Amino acid sequence: MPRRTDSRPLHQQVAAALRAQIMAGELASGTQLPSTAQLVETYSASNPTIQKALALLKDEGYLRSHPGKGVYVRDRESFVVEAGNYFAPSARGYSYQLLDVAEVNPPADVAAALGLGDRERAVVRHRLMSHDGEPVELSHSYYPARLAIGTPLAGKGKIRGGAPQALADLGSPQRRFTDRLSVRQPTPDEVQLLDLPAEVPVIRQFRVIYTDDDRPVETTVMVKGGHLYELLYRVDLAAS
Repeated sequence: MPRRTDSRPLHQQVAAALRAQIMAGELASGTQLPSTAQLVETYSASNPTIQKALALLKDEGYLRSHPGKGVYVRDRESFVVEAGNYFAPSARGYSYQLLDVAEVNPPADVAAALGLGDRERAVVRHRLMSHDGEPVELSHSYYPARLAIGTPLAGKGKIRGGAPQALADLGSPQRRFTDRLSVRQPTPDEVQLLDLPAEVPVIRQFRVIYTDDDRPVETTVMVKGGHLYELLYRVDLAAS
């Protein structure tokens, strides 16, 4: 038996139902939504409740209003972000803004993933990744200080070829990575930097990258808005 009932305000429940239909393709791109009167009847909700639900979905980019015509499903599909290590910058593709580089005492989960001792420090590179000018992801990439100090990884500028090239030049090429995915509510900084609508959770990727002999050389914590974005993993089962 279910142990919980949905205690969210009704407008959030209506928005969730419509959002799920859009993501599943039941309400396809360009489809006009039923009239407000029909939605009121379908969801046993008041007109103001339906308007609040639609306002949420418009803010998230799922719906568009056409004055005098009605409300329509967005005219673009979810943006799919490949779960790769590095994306080369391009004019209308990915771009990176380096927000900070510092030597720090890493968070406990990062220290454990990198196999650092109690007093060992790490170098962190904090970046904002955008696609075609739209913010997509915030990341904190950590490297053992003993490996990174005195190298481009600890420098204040962008790295040609990115961290994969810097690690390869240090004799620690990236060989494989593991990802742990979770979902949580965003911090105030994440709301601002990722331009997140209200009530949108974030996807958190905790990635550990290994070099030869399964030695961890990088841990990156990536945060993406949970709206309009999907993660794509490609796995060759024949090779496993």
